[in-house]
Amino acid sequence: MLDTIQTTLTRDQIVAAYTEMLSPDRVLTDEQTLKENSVDRYYKVENVFGTYSLPLPAAVVKPVTKEEVAKILVFANEHLINVVPKTGGSATEGGLETVIENSIVVDGSSMNQILEINTTDMLATVQCGVGLEQLEDELRKIGYTTGHSPQSKPLAQFGGLVATRSIGQFSTLYGGIEDMLVGVETVFPNGEICRIKNVPRRAAGPDIRHLVLGNEGALNYITEVSVKIFRYYPENNKFYGYLLDDLNTGLEILRQVVTAGYRPSVARLYDQEDGLYHFKHFSDGRCVLIFVAEGPKGIAEATGTAIEEIVEAFPEADRVEGTLIEEWFNNLNWDVSKIEEERVEIRETLNNGFTTEISGNWSVIGDIYKNAIARIRAEVPAQFTLLGGHSSHSYLNGTNMYFVYYYKIDCDPTEERTRYHDPIQDIIVEETLKLGGSMCHHHGVGKHRTHFLAEEYGSSLYMLETLKKAFDPNGIMNKGTIFPLEK
Repeated sequence: MLDTIQTTLTRDQIVAAYTEMLSPDRVLTDEQTLKENSVDRYYKVENVFGTYSLPLPAAVVKPVTKEEVAKILVFANEHLINVVPKTGGSATEGGLETVIENSIVVDGSSMNQILEINTTDMLATVQCGVGLEQLEDELRKIGYTTGHSPQSKPLAQFGGLVATRSIGQFSTLYGGIEDMLVGVETVFPNGEICRIKNVPRRAAGPDIRHLVLGNEGALNYITEVSVKIFRYYPENNKFYGYLLDDLNTGLEILRQVVTAGYRPSVARLYDQEDGLYHFKHFSDGRCVLIFVAEGPKGIAEATGTAIEEIVEAFPEADRVEGTLIEEWFNNLNWDVSKIEEERVEIRETLNNGFTTEISGNWSVIGDIYKNAIARIRAEVPAQFTLLGGHSSHSYLNGTNMYFVYYYKIDCDPTEERTRYHDPIQDIIVEETLKLGGSMCHHHGVGKHRTHFLAEEYGSSLYMLETLKKAFDPNGIMNKGTIFPLEK
Protein backbone atom coordinates (compact mmCIF):
# COMPACT_ATOMS: atom_id res chain seq x y z
CA MET A 1 0.00 0.00 0.00
CA LEU A 2 1.10 3.57 -0.69
CA ASP A 3 0.22 6.47 1.53
CA THR A 4 -1.82 9.35 0.20
CA ILE A 5 0.28 12.32 1.34
CA GLN A 6 -0.77 15.24 -0.84
CA THR A 7 0.57 18.61 -1.79
CA THR A 8 0.04 21.59 0.49
CA LEU A 9 -0.18 23.92 -2.50
CA THR A 10 -3.56 25.25 -3.52
CA ARG A 11 -4.97 24.75 -7.01
CA ASP A 12 -4.29 28.39 -7.81
CA GLN A 13 -0.67 28.08 -6.70
CA ILE A 14 -0.18 24.97 -8.84
CA VAL A 15 -1.70 26.64 -11.89
CA ALA A 16 0.33 29.81 -11.38
CA ALA A 17 3.59 27.89 -11.06
CA TYR A 18 3.07 25.87 -14.23
CA THR A 19 1.78 28.86 -16.18
CA GLU A 20 5.00 30.68 -15.36
CA MET A 21 7.03 27.58 -16.26
CA LEU A 22 5.30 26.99 -19.62
CA SER A 23 2.76 29.49 -20.95
CA PRO A 24 -0.96 30.14 -20.35
CA ASP A 25 -2.01 28.35 -23.54
CA ARG A 26 -0.27 25.15 -22.40
CA VAL A 27 -1.82 25.03 -18.92
CA LEU A 28 -5.49 24.13 -19.37
CA THR A 29 -7.96 24.77 -16.57
CA ASP A 30 -11.43 25.06 -18.11
CA GLU A 31 -13.89 22.80 -16.29
CA GLN A 32 -14.89 20.56 -19.20
CA THR A 33 -11.27 19.82 -20.08
CA LEU A 34 -10.56 18.96 -16.45
CA LYS A 35 -13.59 16.67 -16.32
CA GLU A 36 -12.62 14.82 -19.46
CA ASN A 37 -9.09 14.40 -18.13
CA SER A 38 -10.18 13.00 -14.77
CA VAL A 39 -11.13 9.58 -16.21
CA ASP A 40 -10.49 7.10 -18.99
CA ARG A 41 -12.78 4.47 -20.53
CA TYR A 42 -13.21 2.55 -17.26
CA TYR A 43 -15.61 5.32 -16.21
CA LYS A 44 -17.15 5.67 -19.65
CA VAL A 45 -20.75 5.25 -18.45
CA GLU A 46 -20.49 8.19 -16.07
CA ASN A 47 -18.73 10.15 -18.78
CA VAL A 48 -21.47 9.39 -21.34
CA PHE A 49 -24.13 10.74 -18.98
CA GLY A 50 -22.08 13.79 -17.99
CA THR A 51 -21.40 12.67 -14.43
CA TYR A 52 -17.89 13.03 -13.00
CA SER A 53 -17.38 11.72 -9.48
CA LEU A 54 -13.58 11.75 -9.22
CA PRO A 55 -11.53 14.77 -8.09
CA LEU A 56 -10.81 17.08 -11.01
CA PRO A 57 -7.14 17.78 -11.72
CA ALA A 58 -5.80 21.24 -10.98
CA ALA A 59 -4.60 21.54 -14.58
CA VAL A 60 -3.69 19.74 -17.75
CA VAL A 61 -0.17 20.76 -18.72
CA LYS A 62 1.24 20.27 -22.22
CA PRO A 63 5.04 20.09 -22.54
CA VAL A 64 6.74 20.16 -25.93
CA THR A 65 10.29 19.10 -24.96
CA LYS A 66 11.88 16.54 -22.67
CA GLU A 67 13.43 19.42 -20.71
CA GLU A 68 9.98 20.81 -19.98
CA VAL A 69 8.84 17.37 -18.84
CA ALA A 70 11.79 17.29 -16.45
CA LYS A 71 10.93 20.74 -15.02
CA ILE A 72 7.28 19.73 -14.58
CA LEU A 73 8.21 16.57 -12.70
CA VAL A 74 10.86 18.22 -10.51
CA PHE A 75 8.37 20.85 -9.32
CA ALA A 76 5.74 18.18 -8.68
CA ASN A 77 8.28 16.06 -6.80
CA GLU A 78 9.32 18.96 -4.59
CA HIS A 79 5.72 19.86 -3.76
CA LEU A 80 4.19 16.34 -3.66
CA ILE A 81 1.81 16.96 -6.56
CA ASN A 82 0.33 13.81 -8.06
CA VAL A 83 1.27 13.45 -11.75
CA VAL A 84 -0.87 11.51 -14.22
CA PRO A 85 1.04 10.95 -17.50
CA LYS A 86 -1.10 10.89 -20.65
CA THR A 87 -0.76 10.86 -24.43
CA GLY A 88 -3.56 9.45 -26.63
CA GLY A 89 -6.03 8.85 -23.83
CA SER A 90 -7.36 5.47 -25.04
CA ALA A 91 -6.63 3.64 -21.76
CA THR A 92 -9.33 1.34 -20.40
CA GLU A 93 -8.32 0.33 -16.87
CA GLY A 94 -8.39 3.58 -14.90
CA GLY A 95 -4.73 4.42 -15.31
CA LEU A 96 -5.65 7.97 -16.34
CA GLU A 97 -8.02 8.63 -13.42
CA THR A 98 -7.11 11.53 -11.14
CA VAL A 99 -7.99 9.99 -7.78
CA ILE A 100 -6.02 12.54 -5.75
CA GLU A 101 -7.07 16.16 -5.19
CA ASN A 102 -5.07 18.77 -7.09
CA SER A 103 -3.33 16.33 -9.42
CA ILE A 104 -1.87 17.48 -12.71
CA VAL A 105 -2.29 15.64 -16.00
CA VAL A 106 0.86 15.86 -18.10
CA ASP A 107 -0.38 15.56 -21.69
CA GLY A 108 2.43 14.73 -24.10
CA SER A 109 0.31 14.81 -27.25
CA SER A 110 2.02 18.02 -28.41
CA MET A 111 5.34 16.15 -28.57
CA ASN A 112 4.30 14.76 -31.93
CA GLN A 113 7.31 14.73 -34.23
CA ILE A 114 8.45 11.70 -36.23
CA LEU A 115 12.17 12.12 -35.68
CA GLU A 116 13.60 9.49 -38.03
CA ILE A 117 12.61 6.59 -40.27
CA ASN A 118 15.69 4.49 -40.98
CA THR A 119 15.11 1.70 -43.52
CA THR A 120 18.70 0.48 -43.29
CA ASP A 121 18.58 -0.24 -39.56
CA MET A 122 14.80 -0.92 -39.75
CA LEU A 123 13.99 1.63 -37.04
CA ALA A 124 11.58 4.49 -36.51
CA THR A 125 12.12 7.05 -33.75
CA VAL A 126 9.23 9.21 -32.60
CA GLN A 127 8.24 11.53 -29.78
CA CYS A 128 5.73 10.22 -27.26
CA GLY A 129 2.75 12.07 -28.77
CA VAL A 130 3.09 10.63 -32.27
CA GLY A 131 0.00 8.65 -33.16
CA LEU A 132 0.44 5.02 -34.13
CA GLU A 133 -1.70 5.53 -37.22
CA GLN A 134 0.31 8.66 -38.10
CA LEU A 135 3.55 6.67 -38.19
CA GLU A 136 1.92 3.68 -39.88
CA ASP A 137 0.59 5.88 -42.69
CA GLU A 138 4.04 7.32 -43.32
CA LEU A 139 5.64 3.89 -43.32
CA ARG A 140 3.13 2.35 -45.70
CA LYS A 141 3.86 5.08 -48.25
CA ILE A 142 7.35 3.61 -48.59
CA GLY A 143 6.44 -0.07 -48.23
CA TYR A 144 6.96 -0.62 -44.50
CA THR A 145 4.83 -1.18 -41.40
CA THR A 146 5.10 -1.07 -37.61
CA GLY A 147 3.34 -4.43 -37.42
CA HIS A 148 1.44 -2.97 -34.47
CA SER A 149 -2.33 -2.71 -34.77
CA PRO A 150 -4.33 -2.58 -31.54
CA GLN A 151 -8.02 -1.78 -31.92
CA SER A 152 -7.18 1.71 -30.63
CA LYS A 153 -4.74 2.30 -33.50
CA PRO A 154 -6.43 5.51 -34.78
CA LEU A 155 -6.34 6.99 -31.26
CA ALA A 156 -3.27 5.62 -29.49
CA GLN A 157 0.06 7.42 -29.21
CA PHE A 158 3.48 5.92 -28.61
CA GLY A 159 4.06 7.05 -25.04
CA GLY A 160 0.92 5.29 -23.88
CA LEU A 161 1.53 2.23 -26.06
CA VAL A 162 4.86 1.60 -24.34
CA ALA A 163 3.64 2.59 -20.88
CA THR A 164 0.72 0.14 -20.98
CA ARG A 165 2.68 -2.70 -22.62
CA SER A 166 0.35 -2.63 -25.59
CA ILE A 167 -0.24 -5.45 -28.02
CA GLY A 168 -1.69 -5.42 -31.52
CA GLN A 169 -4.00 -7.67 -33.47
CA PHE A 170 -1.09 -9.07 -35.53
CA SER A 171 0.92 -10.08 -32.48
CA THR A 172 1.38 -13.76 -33.32
CA LEU A 173 3.72 -12.66 -36.11
CA TYR A 174 5.12 -9.31 -34.98
CA GLY A 175 4.92 -9.63 -31.19
CA GLY A 176 3.81 -7.10 -28.60
CA ILE A 177 5.26 -3.63 -28.07
CA GLU A 178 7.94 -5.21 -25.86
CA ASP A 179 9.20 -7.13 -28.90
CA MET A 180 9.18 -4.01 -31.08
CA LEU A 181 10.75 -1.51 -28.67
CA VAL A 182 14.45 -0.99 -29.37
CA GLY A 183 15.34 2.19 -27.48
CA VAL A 184 13.45 4.66 -25.32
CA GLU A 185 13.87 8.00 -23.57
CA THR A 186 12.21 8.62 -20.24
CA VAL A 187 12.19 11.19 -17.42
CA PHE A 188 12.11 10.32 -13.74
CA PRO A 189 10.50 12.36 -10.92
CA ASN A 190 13.84 13.88 -9.91
CA GLY A 191 14.25 15.30 -13.43
CA GLU A 192 16.78 12.72 -14.59
CA ILE A 193 16.50 12.23 -18.36
CA CYS A 194 17.60 8.74 -19.46
CA ARG A 195 18.03 7.45 -23.03
CA ILE A 196 18.36 3.71 -23.64
CA LYS A 197 20.30 3.39 -26.89
CA ASN A 198 19.17 1.65 -30.07
CA VAL A 199 20.98 -1.66 -30.49
CA PRO A 200 19.69 -5.04 -31.70
CA ARG A 201 20.61 -6.80 -28.45
CA ARG A 202 23.00 -6.48 -25.57
CA ALA A 203 24.02 -8.47 -22.51
CA ALA A 204 25.36 -5.57 -20.45
CA GLY A 205 23.35 -6.30 -17.34
CA PRO A 206 19.56 -6.42 -16.93
CA ASP A 207 17.38 -5.26 -19.80
CA ILE A 208 16.49 -1.83 -18.43
CA ARG A 209 13.94 -1.19 -21.19
CA HIS A 210 11.61 -3.18 -18.98
CA LEU A 211 11.79 -0.51 -16.28
CA VAL A 212 9.94 1.66 -18.79
CA LEU A 213 7.76 -0.89 -20.58
CA GLY A 214 4.45 -1.33 -18.81
CA ASN A 215 5.13 1.14 -16.00
CA GLU A 216 1.76 2.88 -16.67
CA GLY A 217 3.21 6.22 -15.62
CA ALA A 218 3.83 4.96 -12.10
CA LEU A 219 7.63 5.21 -12.36
CA ASN A 220 8.56 7.65 -15.12
CA TYR A 221 7.37 9.70 -18.08
CA ILE A 222 8.18 8.42 -21.57
CA THR A 223 9.25 11.13 -24.03
CA GLU A 224 10.72 9.29 -27.03
CA VAL A 225 10.43 5.82 -28.52
CA SER A 226 12.38 3.83 -31.13
CA VAL A 227 10.64 0.79 -32.62
CA LYS A 228 11.41 -1.84 -35.24
CA ILE A 229 9.80 -1.53 -38.65
CA PHE A 230 9.00 -4.34 -41.08
CA ARG A 231 8.56 -4.75 -44.82
CA TYR A 232 4.87 -4.60 -45.82
CA TYR A 233 3.42 -7.26 -48.17
CA PRO A 234 -0.39 -6.86 -48.17
CA GLU A 235 -0.64 -8.42 -51.63
CA ASN A 236 0.38 -11.78 -50.11
CA ASN A 237 -2.24 -11.90 -47.35
CA LYS A 238 -4.19 -15.16 -47.08
CA PHE A 239 -7.43 -15.38 -45.08
CA TYR A 240 -8.93 -18.42 -43.35
CA GLY A 241 -12.11 -18.84 -41.35
CA TYR A 242 -13.71 -21.88 -39.71
CA LEU A 243 -16.86 -22.61 -37.71
CA LEU A 244 -16.72 -24.94 -34.70
CA ASP A 245 -19.17 -26.17 -32.09
CA ASP A 246 -16.67 -26.38 -29.23
CA LEU A 247 -14.28 -23.70 -27.94
CA ASN A 248 -11.78 -26.26 -26.67
CA THR A 249 -11.40 -27.68 -30.18
CA GLY A 250 -10.51 -24.21 -31.41
CA LEU A 251 -7.98 -23.76 -28.61
CA GLU A 252 -6.34 -27.05 -29.55
CA ILE A 253 -6.06 -25.96 -33.20
CA LEU A 254 -4.50 -22.66 -32.12
CA ARG A 255 -2.07 -24.57 -29.90
CA GLN A 256 -1.04 -26.93 -32.69
CA VAL A 257 -0.47 -24.13 -35.20
CA VAL A 258 1.68 -22.06 -32.86
CA THR A 259 3.63 -24.89 -31.24
CA ALA A 260 4.44 -26.32 -34.67
CA GLY A 261 6.38 -23.12 -35.29
CA TYR A 262 4.02 -21.27 -37.62
CA ARG A 263 3.37 -17.57 -37.15
CA PRO A 264 0.18 -16.32 -38.78
CA SER A 265 -0.24 -12.62 -38.17
CA VAL A 266 -3.78 -13.18 -36.89
CA ALA A 267 -4.85 -16.24 -34.89
CA ARG A 268 -8.20 -15.66 -33.17
CA LEU A 269 -10.93 -17.81 -31.70
CA TYR A 270 -14.38 -16.48 -30.72
CA ASP A 271 -16.87 -18.35 -28.55
CA GLN A 272 -20.50 -18.64 -29.67
CA GLU A 273 -21.76 -15.36 -28.17
CA ASP A 274 -18.80 -13.21 -29.12
CA GLY A 275 -18.75 -14.82 -32.56
CA LEU A 276 -22.41 -14.01 -33.07
CA TYR A 277 -21.75 -10.38 -32.11
CA HIS A 278 -18.95 -9.93 -34.65
CA PHE A 279 -19.96 -12.39 -37.37
CA LYS A 280 -23.73 -12.78 -37.18
CA HIS A 281 -23.94 -12.81 -41.00
CA PHE A 282 -22.18 -16.20 -41.15
CA SER A 283 -21.39 -17.65 -37.69
CA ASP A 284 -24.78 -19.36 -37.23
CA GLY A 285 -24.27 -19.29 -33.46
CA ARG A 286 -21.04 -21.32 -33.61
CA CYS A 287 -17.46 -20.57 -32.53
CA VAL A 288 -15.40 -18.72 -35.12
CA LEU A 289 -11.72 -19.49 -35.73
CA ILE A 290 -9.70 -17.05 -37.86
CA PHE A 291 -6.20 -17.06 -39.30
CA VAL A 292 -4.38 -14.56 -41.51
CA ALA A 293 -1.03 -15.46 -43.07
CA GLU A 294 1.15 -12.62 -44.29
CA GLY A 295 4.70 -11.65 -45.19
CA PRO A 296 6.90 -12.52 -48.16
CA LYS A 297 5.04 -14.72 -50.64
CA GLY A 298 6.85 -17.95 -49.77
CA ILE A 299 6.31 -17.52 -46.03
CA ALA A 300 2.64 -16.56 -46.39
CA GLU A 301 1.95 -19.54 -48.65
CA ALA A 302 3.82 -22.00 -46.41
CA THR A 303 2.00 -20.71 -43.34
CA GLY A 304 -1.36 -20.94 -45.11
CA THR A 305 -0.69 -24.49 -46.30
CA ALA A 306 0.29 -25.56 -42.78
CA ILE A 307 -2.90 -24.06 -41.32
CA GLU A 308 -5.00 -25.96 -43.85
CA GLU A 309 -3.20 -29.24 -43.05
CA ILE A 310 -3.57 -28.85 -39.30
CA VAL A 311 -7.26 -27.96 -39.47
CA GLU A 312 -7.97 -30.89 -41.83
CA ALA A 313 -7.34 -33.21 -38.87
CA PHE A 314 -10.45 -31.73 -37.25
CA PRO A 315 -13.36 -32.68 -39.55
CA GLU A 316 -15.82 -30.84 -37.31
CA ALA A 317 -14.24 -27.51 -38.43
CA ASP A 318 -16.25 -26.09 -41.35
CA ARG A 319 -14.43 -23.62 -43.56
CA VAL A 320 -16.02 -20.32 -44.59
CA GLU A 321 -15.18 -18.07 -47.53
CA GLY A 322 -11.93 -16.17 -47.07
CA THR A 323 -13.55 -13.00 -48.41
CA LEU A 324 -15.70 -12.88 -45.26
CA ILE A 325 -12.56 -12.82 -43.13
CA GLU A 326 -10.87 -10.28 -45.40
CA GLU A 327 -13.84 -7.93 -44.98
CA TRP A 328 -13.59 -8.23 -41.20
CA PHE A 329 -9.81 -7.75 -41.36
CA ASN A 330 -10.18 -4.46 -43.21
CA ASN A 331 -12.45 -2.98 -40.51
CA LEU A 332 -10.69 -3.90 -37.28
CA ASN A 333 -9.96 -0.59 -35.60
CA TRP A 334 -11.88 1.99 -33.62
CA ASP A 335 -11.70 5.67 -34.44
CA VAL A 336 -13.34 8.75 -32.95
CA SER A 337 -16.54 8.19 -34.96
CA LYS A 338 -16.99 4.67 -33.59
CA ILE A 339 -16.50 5.88 -30.04
CA GLU A 340 -19.16 8.52 -30.59
CA GLU A 341 -21.49 5.87 -32.03
CA GLU A 342 -20.94 3.82 -28.87
CA ARG A 343 -21.75 6.82 -26.67
CA VAL A 344 -24.99 7.43 -28.55
CA GLU A 345 -25.94 3.75 -28.25
CA ILE A 346 -25.34 3.74 -24.49
CA ARG A 347 -27.46 6.86 -24.02
CA GLU A 348 -30.31 5.62 -26.22
CA THR A 349 -30.42 1.90 -25.39
CA LEU A 350 -28.77 1.75 -21.93
CA ASN A 351 -26.77 -1.19 -23.29
CA ASN A 352 -23.15 -1.00 -22.16
CA GLY A 353 -20.10 -3.18 -22.77
CA PHE A 354 -16.65 -3.73 -21.29
CA THR A 355 -13.80 -6.20 -21.65
CA THR A 356 -11.31 -7.88 -19.31
CA GLU A 357 -8.22 -9.60 -20.74
CA ILE A 358 -6.12 -12.25 -19.01
CA SER A 359 -3.62 -14.91 -20.06
CA GLY A 360 -2.91 -18.52 -19.15
CA ASN A 361 -1.00 -21.58 -20.26
CA TRP A 362 -2.60 -23.93 -22.78
CA SER A 363 -3.35 -26.47 -20.07
CA VAL A 364 -5.55 -24.10 -18.07
CA ILE A 365 -6.97 -21.45 -20.41
CA GLY A 366 -10.10 -23.46 -21.24
CA ASP A 367 -10.89 -23.97 -17.56
CA ILE A 368 -10.31 -20.29 -16.77
CA TYR A 369 -12.84 -19.37 -19.45
CA LYS A 370 -15.41 -21.98 -18.37
CA ASN A 371 -15.15 -21.24 -14.64
CA ALA A 372 -15.30 -17.45 -15.04
CA ILE A 373 -18.32 -17.50 -17.37
CA ALA A 374 -20.18 -19.89 -15.04
CA ARG A 375 -19.53 -17.74 -11.97
CA ILE A 376 -20.54 -14.51 -13.71
CA ARG A 377 -23.84 -16.03 -14.80
CA ALA A 378 -24.49 -17.39 -11.32
CA GLU A 379 -23.36 -14.43 -9.22
CA VAL A 380 -23.92 -11.20 -11.15
CA PRO A 381 -27.62 -10.20 -11.38
CA ALA A 382 -27.26 -8.39 -14.69
CA GLN A 383 -29.41 -8.48 -17.80
CA PHE A 384 -26.66 -9.62 -20.15
CA THR A 385 -26.98 -8.91 -23.85
CA LEU A 386 -23.58 -10.55 -24.47
CA LEU A 387 -21.35 -12.64 -22.22
CA GLY A 388 -18.51 -14.38 -23.98
CA GLY A 389 -14.93 -14.02 -25.07
CA HIS A 390 -12.19 -14.68 -27.56
CA SER A 391 -8.54 -15.65 -27.75
CA SER A 392 -6.56 -13.22 -29.87
CA HIS A 393 -2.87 -13.47 -28.90
CA SER A 394 -1.17 -16.85 -28.79
CA TYR A 395 2.31 -17.98 -27.74
CA LEU A 396 4.35 -21.15 -27.56
CA ASN A 397 3.15 -21.89 -24.02
CA GLY A 398 -0.33 -20.38 -23.93
CA THR A 399 -2.78 -17.75 -25.05
CA ASN A 400 -4.92 -14.91 -23.80
CA MET A 401 -8.65 -14.77 -23.17
CA TYR A 402 -10.48 -11.53 -23.84
CA PHE A 403 -13.76 -11.64 -21.91
CA VAL A 404 -16.50 -9.44 -23.39
CA TYR A 405 -19.64 -8.50 -21.47
CA TYR A 406 -22.56 -6.26 -22.38
CA TYR A 407 -25.50 -5.59 -20.06
CA LYS A 408 -28.39 -3.22 -19.54
CA ILE A 409 -27.81 -0.28 -17.21
CA ASP A 410 -30.74 -0.41 -14.78
CA CYS A 411 -29.22 1.86 -12.14
CA ASP A 412 -27.83 5.34 -11.66
CA PRO A 413 -24.72 5.79 -13.87
CA THR A 414 -22.61 6.40 -10.75
CA GLU A 415 -23.54 2.92 -9.47
CA GLU A 416 -22.92 0.99 -12.70
CA ARG A 417 -19.25 0.37 -12.00
CA THR A 418 -19.62 -1.03 -8.48
CA ARG A 419 -22.79 -2.99 -9.25
CA TYR A 420 -21.65 -4.67 -12.45
CA HIS A 421 -18.25 -3.83 -13.94
CA ASP A 422 -16.10 -4.33 -10.83
CA PRO A 423 -17.76 -7.60 -9.70
CA ILE A 424 -17.51 -9.12 -13.20
CA GLN A 425 -13.86 -8.17 -13.54
CA ASP A 426 -13.08 -9.46 -10.04
CA ILE A 427 -14.57 -12.88 -10.84
CA ILE A 428 -12.51 -13.14 -14.03
CA VAL A 429 -9.30 -12.20 -12.21
CA GLU A 430 -10.01 -14.53 -9.29
CA GLU A 431 -10.59 -17.52 -11.57
CA THR A 432 -7.48 -16.68 -13.57
CA LEU A 433 -5.21 -16.42 -10.54
CA LYS A 434 -6.57 -19.67 -9.09
CA LEU A 435 -5.15 -21.54 -12.09
CA GLY A 436 -1.87 -19.66 -12.29
CA GLY A 437 -2.70 -17.24 -15.11
CA SER A 438 -1.97 -13.52 -15.27
CA MET A 439 -4.68 -11.06 -14.28
CA CYS A 440 -3.92 -8.69 -17.17
CA HIS A 441 -2.60 -9.54 -20.59
CA HIS A 442 -2.27 -6.16 -22.32
CA HIS A 443 -4.44 -3.38 -20.91
CA GLY A 444 -2.41 -3.03 -17.72
CA VAL A 445 -3.29 -3.01 -14.05
CA GLY A 446 -4.67 0.52 -13.99
CA LYS A 447 -6.45 1.39 -10.77
CA HIS A 448 -9.07 -1.36 -10.65
CA ARG A 449 -6.99 -4.54 -10.40
CA THR A 450 -4.50 -3.27 -7.83
CA HIS A 451 -6.14 -5.22 -4.99
CA PHE A 452 -4.91 -8.40 -6.72
CA LEU A 453 -1.31 -7.18 -7.11
CA ALA A 454 0.17 -9.23 -4.24
CA GLU A 455 -1.44 -12.44 -5.52
CA GLU A 456 -0.37 -11.69 -9.10
CA TYR A 457 3.28 -11.16 -8.13
CA GLY A 458 3.72 -13.53 -5.17
CA SER A 459 7.24 -13.44 -3.79
CA SER A 460 8.43 -11.24 -6.68
CA LEU A 461 6.35 -8.32 -5.36
CA TYR A 462 9.49 -7.31 -3.45
CA MET A 463 11.19 -6.48 -6.74
CA LEU A 464 8.33 -4.32 -7.99
CA GLU A 465 7.91 -2.41 -4.74
CA THR A 466 11.66 -1.79 -4.58
CA LEU A 467 11.56 -0.22 -8.04
CA LYS A 468 8.82 2.15 -6.93
CA LYS A 469 10.72 3.20 -3.81
CA ALA A 470 13.91 3.74 -5.77
CA PHE A 471 12.57 5.71 -8.72
CA ASP A 472 9.60 7.48 -7.13
CA PRO A 473 10.39 7.76 -3.40
CA ASN A 474 7.88 10.58 -2.87
CA GLY A 475 5.15 8.61 -4.60
CA ILE A 476 4.07 11.39 -6.99
CA MET A 477 3.77 9.31 -10.16
CA ASN A 478 0.19 8.31 -10.94
CA LYS A 479 -0.96 7.42 -7.44
CA GLY A 480 -3.19 4.37 -7.32
CA THR A 481 -2.01 2.94 -10.65
CA ILE A 482 -0.40 -0.51 -10.37
CA PHE A 483 0.36 0.17 -6.70
CA PRO A 484 -2.79 0.21 -4.52
CA LEU A 485 -3.70 3.22 -2.42
CA GLU A 486 -4.87 2.98 1.13
CA LYS A 487 -8.60 3.62 1.20
